[in-house]
Amino acid sequence: MSHSVIQGFDTKRLDRIPAFLQAKYVDTGRLPNAATLVSRRGEIAHLSCIGEARPGEALKEDAIFRIASMTKPITSIAFMMLLEEGKVALSDPLVKFCPEFKDTGVFVAGGGNVPFLTRPPVRPILMVDLLRHTSGLTYGFQERTPVDAAYRKTKIDDFDAAFTMDSFIEGLAKIPLQFDPGAHWNYSMATDVLGAVIERIEGTPFAQVLQDRIFGPLGMVDTGFKVPVDRQHRLTDAYAFHPKDKMQQFDAGDRSRWAKDRSFHSGGGGLASTLHDYHRFCLMLLGGGKLGDTRIISRKTLDLMTSNHLVGGGDLTQHSVGIFSEDENAGVGFGLGFAVTLDPAAAGIPGSAGDFYWGGMFSTGFFVDPVEEICMVFMTQLMPSSTYPVRREVKTLVHAAIDD
Repeated sequence: MSHSVIQGFDTKRLDRIPAFLQAKYVDTGRLPNAATLVSRRGEIAHLSCIGEARPGEALKEDAIFRIASMTKPITSIAFMMLLEEGKVALSDPLVKFCPEFKDTGVFVAGGGNVPFLTRPPVRPILMVDLLRHTSGLTYGFQERTPVDAAYRKTKIDDFDAAFTMDSFIEGLAKIPLQFDPGAHWNYSMATDVLGAVIERIEGTPFAQVLQDRIFGPLGMVDTGFKVPVDRQHRLTDAYAFHPKDKMQQFDAGDRSRWAKDRSFHSGGGGLASTLHDYHRFCLMLLGGGKLGDTRIISRKTLDLMTSNHLVGGGDLTQHSVGIFSEDENAGVGFGLGFAVTLDPAAAGIPGSAGDFYWGGMFSTGFFVDPVEEICMVFMTQLMPSSTYPVRREVKTLVHAAIDD
C-alpha cells in the first residue's frame, strides 16, 4: 500500500488528527471547533479546521482565538530580552521593581472574616521565581486555601476587573504568599507580575512592548490584547464546560470582552491570537530564538529557558502544591515560561526529552520538539482546559505520524 510523505510525516496518519477530533469532540458536542497546525523543519505539513467559529459559521484558518495562558511564554520571552540587555537579572528581587511587596508576608493562619496572620518570608521573591512559578503567588480558581479565597474575594485574578498595572500590583501585594519563595511550584499570577515589571523597566505600556519587540518583528499581525473592530468578525465564540449541556456560551465573538479597551493587560492570560501567528512564535523558538533574519533572543538564552528550573531537579508531581501535580505531569519539569519534557517514558506520551510546551484555559495548546524539528499549535475555545485530555491526544497523534 503506497502512502505519501510530507516533511517526514505519513500524510494518512496526519489525516487521523481531524478525523479523531471530529468524531470524539466536535460531532459529540464536547468542543465547538478544533484547529490544528503541524510543521516540521519550518514547513507546514498539516493544517485542519473543523467545527464552527460561531453558530452556523464554519471555522476558518484565520479565526481569532483567546489564548489565555499561551500568553505566558510570550511575556517570558519579552522579559528575557530585557535580561539580555542587562536591564534585569534572574537574581533581582521583585521589590527592586515593585516596592509594594516589601511587607508581603507568608500565610500562617486566618482569612475569610479573620485577619491574616503572616510571617516574613525566608527569602524575597526573585525574578526567577516569577518565571518558574515558585514565587508563593497563586490563582483564585485553585480553590484550595484561604489565600486562593482572598484572590477570589478581591477579584485580583479576574481578567475583566478594572485594574491598572499599578493598582493590580498594589492589591496583590496586600494578600499573603502561600509559601516561602522557592519552596514549592504553584501555578500563579506570577506572569502577570512579570508584565508589570516589564512595563516599569521599559517605561512603556506592556502591550506596546510586546508589539514592538515580538509581534511586529515576527509578523504576528493578529495578536494583541484587544481585537480591533475590523477583525472582530473573525473572533470565535468561547464556551465553558457544562455537566449536562456539555457547553455553555462564555463569551460571544460579536460582543466580546476581548473587543473592549482595558486598563490592565494580563501578561499571564490576556492575549488573542491565530493559528498562523502563534505558529510564527513557535518557529522562532524552534529556530533557537530566530525566525528568518529576525533574532528575538539568543540560542543560549532559549536553552536556559527550556531547561528544568524546579529547585533541586525533579518533576511537577514532586514540586507542585496545586494543579499540575497530577500523575500525568510525571516526567515533566518547568523552565522559565515553559513546561519541559524530561522523560517521555515517565510522562507516558510520545515525544522527545527536551520538547517544551504550554497551553491555555480555553483548551488551546502548543509544543515545540527541537529533536524532531516539529511545531504544533492547537486551538479551540472551551474552558477549563482540564475538561478533556485533547492536547495530549493531539500530541500523540502528531508523533505517531512521523515516518522517517
